[in-house]
Amino acid sequence: MNQVVRQTRTHIGELLARHGLRPRHDLGQNFLIDLNLLEFLIAQAELGPDDLVLEVGSGTGSLTACLAAQAGAVISVEVDSRMQQLTAEAVAGFANVTLIGSDVLKNKNRFSLAVLEAIERGLGGAQDPSPPAPLPQGEKGEDSSGPIKRLKLVANLPYGVATPVISNLLASEYPWERMVVTIQYELAQRMAAKQGTSNYGALSVWLQAQSRLEVLKHLPPDVFWPRPKVASAMIRLDPDPGLRAKISDREFLHQFLREVFQQRRKLLRNVLISMYRRQLNRTQIDDALVPHGLKADARAEQLSPAQLVNLSNDFSQLVGSVADGDLPAAANT
Repeated sequence: MNQVVRQTRTHIGELLARHGLRPRHDLGQNFLIDLNLLEFLIAQAELGPDDLVLEVGSGTGSLTACLAAQAGAVISVEVDSRMQQLTAEAVAGFANVTLIGSDVLKNKNRFSLAVLEAIERGLGGAQDPSPPAPLPQGEKGEDSSGPIKRLKLVANLPYGVATPVISNLLASEYPWERMVVTIQYELAQRMAAKQGTSNYGALSVWLQAQSRLEVLKHLPPDVFWPRPKVASAMIRLDPDPGLRAKISDREFLHQFLREVFQQRRKLLRNVLISMYRRQLNRTQIDDALVPHGLKADARAEQLSPAQLVNLSNDFSQLVGSVADGDLPAAANT
């Protein structure tokens, strides 16, 4: 039976000292040393043999080994080559783990090719009778003998990649079922913020328009080693198919939210006129706003996620009609 070593603060310190390593602040290497919280994180993920888990920032492999013991398969990504060997040692007894030694992101809007290929193999391997493609150099192959149906993100996320990792997975077409992660507390506040508050923005709407988000716990710095200078939080996101079905064009919505919140305190009408000055005139924009019953002084930060989704849907259709030649594009006069 595979053994999972409980990595306490003392164990991790001795492990790093034995290998001549020190945590790197620039890579966000703050290890979760409160084992009760580690167990709570895993319990919230509700893992089973149908689950493919994506972990970002495997570090010493403490969480990785626990995930491998419960999930059908694990893809663990670690950019630090020094830590990759420690993770490999922690999961040496598991055949269901793929270790990827690279940055998780190709750029802020896309996962790296190695990660995308591993996810696609993990989700499709059980149904695809053809042999899997060779793994990129430096990876450890997973056992794909069981049926993998669901994708879950479970990780102590490095602060620097938390937003793009969560946002990109949400934007993907993968059948993700849950995300349970630790992130900076300030970021958790932004994600869960309600309309009309100072933290409410494009990210809040993007997440809340497609998923159910819950801040599970506030995490003080001393549950990590080394201690970060800021507090953290553990959050859980579950997809909401009903909400997602109300979005006519998610790519358009993503860009729409970014632009309207760049000038969040300006009048929404003026922001929209500026955004679509090449496609629509003021009359067309005013006509598009009428069905939404917005006041003349309405601002993006005052609108709920549902209102912004409806507005995005209408402008997506309107701008698309102009591009297709169904409506005349007139100068703003």
